[in-house]
Amino acid sequence: MSLRHSPGDPTHITAWHRLDDRLTSSGQPSEEQLASFVPLGITHVVNLALPSHEKSLPDEAASLAALNIRYSNIPVDFADPPEADYLRFCEVMHGLAGQTVHVHCILNLRVSAFLYRWRQDRQGIAEAAARAEMERLWKPGGAWARFIGASAEQDLPHRYAGQDYVFDAAAPADTGLTAAPRLSGAQTDSR
Repeated sequence: MSLRHSPGDPTHITAWHRLDDRLTSSGQPSEEQLASFVPLGITHVVNLALPSHEKSLPDEAASLAALNIRYSNIPVDFADPPEADYLRFCEVMHGLAGQTVHVHCILNLRVSAFLYRWRQDRQGIAEAAARAEMERLWKPGGAWARFIGASAEQDLPHRYAGQDYVFDAAAPADTGLTAAPRLSGAQTDSR
């Protein structure tokens, strides 16, 4: 994976990625890793994972409240991401305008797809640039391909950077991908 970060970012958190000076994303941080959000000035955490997932924290809201960080949970079903969850995400992010926000799920897959759409729809980011950010992690197939509007890819399996293809961060946004020799058989039901 070729994820972006700045000096001082907690890159030890799974799939940590900095999109800009006020927006970061990652997989599920541990209880101890939440404290690394304080020096970054993060004021709000948005979690897209199901609270019932085995890797979810038992009470992330309370843990963040103890750090004076606000929390929103929009539990998105990985097997079938509903449009209503995306619309709720857009509402939450609109309410957080101007704040320093961290968005996470279990492996940063849900989040990268949500941010792919949101950054185009709400921030006016070009599709190729938004896609390049998402494809630093994965190329969604199935229900997630439909979710991001890539109907031509809905019959394909999910593909993962570093496993199924090589992401070239130095290439222009629309050409940063090189095919890898195989597809993984990775299970993704609860990512």
